[in-house]
Amino acid sequence: MQTSEFRQLRWPAAAAGLDAHARLRHLVAGALRTGRPLAVWREPGAATPRLLVARSLEATYTGLPPALDAQAPAGFAFFPFRDSDQNPALFLPADVLYDAGQPETVAVSPKARELVPNLTAWLAAGMVKEMAWHHSAQPVPHAATEAEYTQLVTRGVEAIETQQVLKVVTSRAARRALPAGFDPLAAFTELDRKYPLAFVSLMSVPGVGTWLGATPEILAEVTADGTFRTMALAATQPLTAEVTPRTAIWRQKEIEEQALVARYIVNCFKQLRLREYHETGPRTIIAGELLHLRTDFEVNLKHVPFPSLGTDMLRLLHPTSAVGGMPKAAAMHFIQQNEGYDRAYYSGFLGPVNVAAPGVARLYVNLRCLQVRADQAILYAGTGLTVDSDPEREWQETEMKLRTISAALQ
Repeated sequence: MQTSEFRQLRWPAAAAGLDAHARLRHLVAGALRTGRPLAVWREPGAATPRLLVARSLEATYTGLPPALDAQAPAGFAFFPFRDSDQNPALFLPADVLYDAGQPETVAVSPKARELVPNLTAWLAAGMVKEMAWHHSAQPVPHAATEAEYTQLVTRGVEAIETQQVLKVVTSRAARRALPAGFDPLAAFTELDRKYPLAFVSLMSVPGVGTWLGATPEILAEVTADGTFRTMALAATQPLTAEVTPRTAIWRQKEIEEQALVARYIVNCFKQLRLREYHETGPRTIIAGELLHLRTDFEVNLKHVPFPSLGTDMLRLLHPTSAVGGMPKAAAMHFIQQNEGYDRAYYSGFLGPVNVAAPGVARLYVNLRCLQVRADQAILYAGTGLTVDSDPEREWQETEMKLRTISAALQ
């Protein structure tokens, strides 16, 4: 579907005094009031957010990852770490689009024309202050104590030492009470302000729940000029006045951890018999208040005989060794047997496909995220283990990562 086919609805005169953010809030309230799935996001470095609303949950695609090509439907992907009946893979069609950078209009797709009368009336209606966000009906995940998590890390290191896995990524959930009057959209705005180089997102889907995030990691990107990109992001240390990208020193454990992620991506290229890729890095980058090692991979799709490379790589990459481990099957088995909770959409992926333009897709690993429940937030963080991992250090690393998303609760 071409976004040029969308019908452009102009805001009525009654909304003349509303700024772009107030209009975004008004549309979000309308989607929630009518029980429709929605996604709000802001691309890294972009000045303004976008909103997508699907006309109904029944219209949402489920199952396989989206196709990353110009002929694929426009929409927003929201995929779990592991697809299941409890956490379905979702692709929300772009039935209604709002770009806060172009606040005078709201775009409606040809498939959602029946929404136009109600949407027109809603645009002219008064502002709604209270919003009923969707909450998951699944049990609240177990929050590991420090003792439980360090024991999990110890088991992970033992699995590496006994060659059950080459690398494994362990994670945990943490619970935080919601502040009085907590507003997910206001929290999204705070993350937007605090982390300008992250992909900031807010999802709310009936039956699935509401998720907030500010992730630094691209899983797969296809650009307008025909370039495929992905990255290997791993290793963590705090950003301080003394420790910056120029002065950071990495331990052997962290260098090996990041190298394994890069090797995993190269192996995916090899499975497709692709040799024409450009690799840059590793280099130290800033993500919020943390430093990571990153290696970038790029393929010029015009110069290789792989028209479906983006789609094929997406299916090979997820879940990457940066969130699961290597070999994939053995690492996933270890996680399922030992982690002790359901990751749900944490360490899955999300992002827009063919929304900005046909053939343009940007999918991100769902890191630094939280799930909003009725009276509490569920936060998530993980660490990549190697044979040299120290359980106490790994616990402290998860604490550092939790602080990134905790900014949404302050």
